[in-house]
Parts: sequence; C-alpha cells; structure tokens
Amino acid sequence: MKILIVLILLVIIGSLGTALVYLVKDRTRSPRTVKALTFRISLSIGLFILLLLAYRFGVLQPHGLPRIQPPQGNPGQTEGLPQP
Repeated sequence: MKILIVLILLVIIGSLGTALVYLVKDRTRSPRTVKALTFRISLSIGLFILLLLAYRFGVLQPHGLPRIQPPQGNPGQTEGLPQP
C-alpha cells in the first residue's frame, strides 16, 4: 500500500512538472497546461479518497504521537508552579 501511495505522489509531481513545462514553453493558447493541472488535481483527490478508505477498512493504521498523561494530584493544580 505504501508503494502505491508513493507512486501516485510521484505521478502527481510529474504532472505538475509537465504543466510547468507546457506553461513556459507553449506560446499558443492550447489547453495542455489546464489538462495537466486537472489531471494532477484528479489524482490528488483520488489519493485522498484512497487514504480515507484505507483507514476506514483498516489497511492503514495511524501511529501518531504518544498520549501524554495528565499529572496526578489535585485536579486543576500543577506541581512545581507557584499557586496564586
């Protein structure tokens, strides 16, 4: 799954580069730049939906940051800080 995600990201970057080349070198009013950017946006939306579905069906698991436990003691008081 990770390889597929990386490949899609590389195709997205390639499409963006292609659109840049068309924008700089193509002096006519051809729609190639718009088509390349539309393809890139479609791939980006498709990748986002793929990631959401992979998470929903358990293919991808987030690992995130570890949870920080609140300090033990009196509620509302923090140890080591002067109290007002």
